[in-house]
Amino acid sequence: MNKQRVVVTGMGVLSPVGSGVEKFWAGLLAGKSGIHRIDRFDPTDFPSQICGDVRDYNPADHFDVKEARHLSRFIQLGVVAAREAIKQSQLNTDSMDQFRCGVVVGSGVGALESFEHNFQTYLSRGPKKISPFFIPQFIVNEACGQIAIEAKAKGLATCVVTACATASNAIGDAFRLIQYGEQDIVIAGGTEAANTPMGVGGFSAIKALSQRNDAPEKASRPFDAARDGFVMGEGAGIVVLESLEHAQKRGAKILAELVGYGRTSDAYHITAPEPNGEGAIRAMVSAIQDAQLKPEDISYINAHGTSTELNDKVETLAIKKTFGEYAYRIPVSSTKSMTGHLLGAAGGVEFIASVLATMNNIVPPTINYENPDPNCDLDYVPNQARQLTVNAAMSNSLGFGGHNASLIVKKFQG
Repeated sequence: MNKQRVVVTGMGVLSPVGSGVEKFWAGLLAGKSGIHRIDRFDPTDFPSQICGDVRDYNPADHFDVKEARHLSRFIQLGVVAAREAIKQSQLNTDSMDQFRCGVVVGSGVGALESFEHNFQTYLSRGPKKISPFFIPQFIVNEACGQIAIEAKAKGLATCVVTACATASNAIGDAFRLIQYGEQDIVIAGGTEAANTPMGVGGFSAIKALSQRNDAPEKASRPFDAARDGFVMGEGAGIVVLESLEHAQKRGAKILAELVGYGRTSDAYHITAPEPNGEGAIRAMVSAIQDAQLKPEDISYINAHGTSTELNDKVETLAIKKTFGEYAYRIPVSSTKSMTGHLLGAAGGVEFIASVLATMNNIVPPTINYENPDPNCDLDYVPNQARQLTVNAAMSNSLGFGGHNASLIVKKFQG
């Protein structure tokens, strides 16, 4: 069977460094930190008191009062990012074959704020006062469902939940659907809004979060020897993928070509990565083989790079084992240094950063890189964006539960 070529025709982002693709990209290239002291609730009693919110987002700009009240924040962010991606793609959702358009959008956590609010209502006022909108606000698939409704996408609509690998798996699974001819168009990615008391408290309880509360903008420092955990972030990253044939037939502007996808399981631990990076290695190798490239063809790696002790050390080791001596010549950066960790949305936002790197021949930096770590000895593009020719970029996502996903995107050549 001849597999279809798959291209990116639209992108949408909401992030702590800026909403909309242009603002997001400008923020990354400027080395802007989106991390601040938590101000949506009182964080005084929390070990970690910092996060990255989408601060330039106002629901009233995108939804009427009733919609804004009934749609939880993670759904809203996903819908707004999908609207931007569809608009950029110039996809006419009325005239397209709606049965050949799918949606694969996930979230790692879903609507924690809705759960918290309704649980408090239950405790104080009893079960009859729980909102009838609680379940459709809370369950993780509702972002996918709402996007499908708005886009009139009547093909496959499914929700991936693989922790921090969610959006990358969603994009990769969408890639396969198009490759094998099941869909012509798929709207894919991830959305997350877990900066709530239970979200921050839960990740603090497992000692995953930075406690650099006195210097929020310096707290997310992937690969730096002084890193002390990741910083919670929120946002959404959604793309429109199409078969090359479909995109060309409708005259779409092609932004890049998605060529490789690898996904594996560590089968090792519910939170810690396998110490030798075995699962991450297999994901990267599988993506390279799927793309029919050589390791030396990869121009840039957007790392998972969480700013935790274990992740950064193990991911560095995995890159070195995958690429050999060439690993020392590949620019590797973590945009989480600026956005914080967007959990289930991270892979979508970082895939978009990788597409933009191939389009613009510039790679974003890893900010706050100040203290070299002997266990992390690659070129992490410290503190300043760098101009270079990016023919192919790899985006890695490594999730709790041992989920590993790697995507490869190339400059489009007809």
